[in-house]
Amino acid sequence: MAGTDVYSSIKQRWRILRRTMRGAVMADTEIYWDGQSGKEYPYWIHRIGTYFDDEPGNYIYAKEVEPGSWVALYIGHTPSLQDHLADAEKEACAKRNGATHVHVHTTPGGESRQAAEAADLIARWQPACNDRGEPAEDPA
Repeated sequence: MAGTDVYSSIKQRWRILRRTMRGAVMADTEIYWDGQSGKEYPYWIHRIGTYFDDEPGNYIYAKEVEPGSWVALYIGHTPSLQDHLADAEKEACAKRNGATHVHVHTTPGGESRQAAEAADLIARWQPACNDRGEPAEDPA
C-alpha cells in the first residue's frame, strides 16, 4: 500500500486513557498500529519534543489527517527513547511531511525485537521518510 493511499485506509482503533507515564510524561491517548503480519502494537501518542525516559523503544513520527486517523511518516527504534529518536535528516523529512506527533512505546527484549517490529510496521504502512523496506536504526 503506497503512503498516499494510507489516508483512506488508516482508521486505527483508539481510546482516550488518562495515565501518567514514568517521569513527567503525560500521555492521553493510546493507539494500535497493525503490522503486515497482523500483529497489533500499542503506542502512546505525544507531541514532538516530549521528554522520554532512558529506555529502549519503538516510535512513529505521524500526522493526524482527521480525528483518530493517522499517517505514519517515519518508523524507527532506539536503545534510548531519551536520545534523539531519528537522525536529523529523517526527523526533518517527517516534519516537512506534516508530522506533529510521535507515537512511542518501550520495547524490552533487545534490538532484534525492536527491528522486527519496525520492519513489520514499515512493510504495512510504507512511511514516506523510511527507505523502502529498510528498518530504521538508531542514529547513534
